[in-house]
Amino acid sequence: MKVLQFPLARITIGFIIGLLFGHYFQISITSLFVVLFVFISVFILLYFLSKRNNKASLYFGIGTYFLSVIIGLSTQIVHSDYFQKNNYIHNKEIFEEPHFISLTIREKLKNSPFSDRYLAIINHVDQKEQTGRIILNIQNDSLHPVLEVGNSLLVKGALTKNKPPNNPNQFDYSKYLENKQIYAQLYADIDEIKIGSEIEKNIWYYSSKLRTRIIRNLEKNNFNKTELNVAIALIMGQQQDISPDIIRDYQFAGAVHILSVSGLHIGFILLFVTFILRPIPNTKRGSFIKLITILISLSMFGIIAGLAPSVVRSVTMFSFVAIGNHLRRSVNIYHTLLVSVLLILLFEPSFLFDVGFQLSYIALFFIIWLQPLLSSIWKPKYKVSKYIWDILTVSFAAQIGTLPLSIYYFHQFPGLFFITNLIIIPLLSVIMILGVLVMLLAAFNMIPIFLSQLLEWSIYYLNKIINVIASLEQFIIQDIPLHFYLLLSGYLLLFTVIFWFKKPSFYRLAVILISIIILQFSYFKIQYKIQNEKELIVFSSRKNTLIAERKGENILVYANDSILKTIKKNSLLKSYSIGNFSTLEQKKRLQNFMFFDGKKIFVLDSSGIYPKNINPDIIILTQSAKINADRLFQEMKPKLVIADASNFKNIQKLWKASCDKQKIPFHATGEKGFYKLN
Repeated sequence: MKVLQFPLARITIGFIIGLLFGHYFQISITSLFVVLFVFISVFILLYFLSKRNNKASLYFGIGTYFLSVIIGLSTQIVHSDYFQKNNYIHNKEIFEEPHFISLTIREKLKNSPFSDRYLAIINHVDQKEQTGRIILNIQNDSLHPVLEVGNSLLVKGALTKNKPPNNPNQFDYSKYLENKQIYAQLYADIDEIKIGSEIEKNIWYYSSKLRTRIIRNLEKNNFNKTELNVAIALIMGQQQDISPDIIRDYQFAGAVHILSVSGLHIGFILLFVTFILRPIPNTKRGSFIKLITILISLSMFGIIAGLAPSVVRSVTMFSFVAIGNHLRRSVNIYHTLLVSVLLILLFEPSFLFDVGFQLSYIALFFIIWLQPLLSSIWKPKYKVSKYIWDILTVSFAAQIGTLPLSIYYFHQFPGLFFITNLIIIPLLSVIMILGVLVMLLAAFNMIPIFLSQLLEWSIYYLNKIINVIASLEQFIIQDIPLHFYLLLSGYLLLFTVIFWFKKPSFYRLAVILISIIILQFSYFKIQYKIQNEKELIVFSSRKNTLIAERKGENILVYANDSILKTIKKNSLLKSYSIGNFSTLEQKKRLQNFMFFDGKKIFVLDSSGIYPKNINPDIIILTQSAKINADRLFQEMKPKLVIADASNFKNIQKLWKASCDKQKIPFHATGEKGFYKLN
């Protein structure tokens, strides 16, 4: 690929490698700056040597790439809140007892069933200056005042560290928050909060105020709530209020990407603004006015959309395209892509670990790289057929590129994605133009009713089309397992195959065969590991006891009759089976006695009845059994006691105290998560 010959491409790759290294390995800041100083010194030395001796230019190039890795490493560490001395994560007391915490609301998040949620920035803890991002959870209350972005609050409470998932192979929300530099949450009642009179007026405040003004003016125009929430997502990138059913429909139809503002949306904005500015003459002054207007328009749209990773990426990239057009230079889209990646990650390296950022860049890269190859397969004669063919090739290029990553994260594939894109892209172009116009007028409370109704009807029919496609569930492939090794080897094979199609050669065919061998080796290695595994899992399930025994790919489930009837739809078991490339082969009613790997297990249920002199290795306590724990443990003398999440917390504390007296290990799944025996 010629783009790899561009020095910035290699520098960007080295920079990203440095970011990854800094993310997964902890390095002291002192050591980092020593290494950085050494590499900068070597870089300067090699630079002057390369000026005198052409042979030294090779070493200068190698030194440049190594320096880019070190700069990436230092950027990741410098931007990581964890390494800041005054970050709250280093204050252990704030997690142990209540303190007076001063904070500022930064962003309104999607509410949970029990609380309103906000992203907040800590300013002080007990008058001591501290920093860091947290999630603020305020219990739902009809008397709860509406908090705005920029509100300063004083809350008395203790922070709660993010907990890993309670069950195996579940979505790791704590890791997701950590990638966003959020290490804790704060739970508070309204009576524990004092709202300050001062409001911090920054870019986030004005962005939120503008969005709120637009939404309120649209609501005054009787804009239907369902369509309004979708319009806000399409135009302003805010998905907080969209119903889960609509999001599910968009996921199943393969159109969820249009609910996140990205390159498609910014491209429409650029075309729309360019069209409006056509009357301005292409003189030196007129061209400059056009450029400034386009850059301001894109920046304003990015701010209104909340500066999400995909929005920042798209605005940055299309800004470079606009600058290139202004300078009358043929813009190399690969170089533009690389510059936007490097600039964004220099200022916000955490975006690298954002799923939306990854998917949007991979989709855009494959559209640029693969779409011309697909488009060359057939050359339509008519404009309509060419338009349809272009949409299909763009859709297939983006879908092929993002397929492995989408399956890795979401474990499903929408089979009708091409039909969805073929129908919705023309409709989306109309909605985007109407939406931008209506939102702009709504900011000044000057919305013509016919425009508002036209936008509402367009979104209504868009939702209907999406719902019809999503209802064809037989075309949706779900529960697809994909290991990380298969993800990497799959992309390796995909790249080598496309390279061969672009320019067939024996050498490239040999590389394809090697990639296939690597993919097969990865698969067989994973299968060998799974086939030789044997484990018993006590899940953390609040209402019912759920135990699974896995031998290789086969899972045997123990549960009550009510759970067994719908066990195939159980989310805990589904995540576990997908993560372990396994299937449910057998299900049995929960029994008091179980045997696993030579160990005797006794399950005590709500009856509290147990035989004497059985001496089990493990006791599993369920359903808040009424027992004398001291007597039970003395008589049975277990080596381990497990209390699942179906027990009341106060009873579990008594059981733990009894275990501590008799020095028996105690594991509560509600507190520590699932228990695995292998």
